[in-house]
Amino acid sequence: MALEIIPFDPQFATAFYDLNIEWLSTLFEVEPFDKKVLSDPETYIINKGGYIFFAKLDEDIVGTFALIPLPEQEAYELTKMAVSPHYRGQKIGQQLLTFCIDFATRKNDFRLLLYSSRKLENAIHLYRKLGFVEIPVESDCVYERCDIKMEYRPL
Repeated sequence: MALEIIPFDPQFATAFYDLNIEWLSTLFEVEPFDKKVLSDPETYIINKGGYIFFAKLDEDIVGTFALIPLPEQEAYELTKMAVSPHYRGQKIGQQLLTFCIDFATRKNDFRLLLYSSRKLENAIHLYRKLGFVEIPVESDCVYERCDIKMEYRPL
């Protein structure tokens, strides 16, 4: 079974919601901003020039991530990255992140930014492994759970 990474299709909007609500509700409180974006990804991500991708294994959606443009920062925010608990430990997150970096690298003058929590040790380790570095978090960060901000710049 080969993992396929596919672009957003409205038929998978529920998977985008479910995959993210699972990890958020397990580890944190689902914040109002999360609910708003996850409930209407076309309005808050796609229609703003962003992207959503899915990891598909056979007919199952097993992972996802989104890129939201941040024009004022000349960057994309990597957000809403999730892997089904049934498929964790199979390097699907690493494949999604590598795809994300490759996809974003084809854009001119970009940076990738992400907001996370140090509680997500495996994710933070993966981000560092693939070249993300820690930068200061703004005091007005939209996510209450955020205690780390990271950046990826192409070489």
